[in-house]
Amino acid sequence: ELRYVHSDMTCCSLEHPCNPATITGMTFQVQFRLRIYRDETIAIGPGKVTLLEAIAETGSISAAARQIKMSYRRAWLLIDEVNQSLHSPAVSTATGGAHGGGVALTHVGEELVKRYRTIENVARLSAALDIASLTGLIAP
Repeated sequence: ELRYVHSDMTCCSLEHPCNPATITGMTFQVQFRLRIYRDETIAIGPGKVTLLEAIAETGSISAAARQIKMSYRRAWLLIDEVNQSLHSPAVSTATGGAHGGGVALTHVGEELVKRYRTIENVARLSAALDIASLTGLIAP
């Protein structure tokens, strides 16, 4: 098991992950930006996953778009790209009615978000010590 002990004697490990960018006492922003392309189109990427999470939370494309500061049109186009790129849609929509339409993640959409976030977390944990070493090279 890999562990790193901070100067304040707190410890991080796989069970207790820490932000490796703060290990040296300085603050850095470290991002993993996984993108999966289908031909020239980003089928799965950070913006689309964030949008899917917002849809799951709000149940509305317009509310999800507002939440992540994206136009409704852009959100709709991203949803369409994701749905067209997969074997089965990630998002299902229901048209109007007395309370308007609704939108929800399908099982495929839920699985996509779960797996994407798992990959990010595993990559972050696996690279924690190397990230700490790399950020240690940055001048204060």
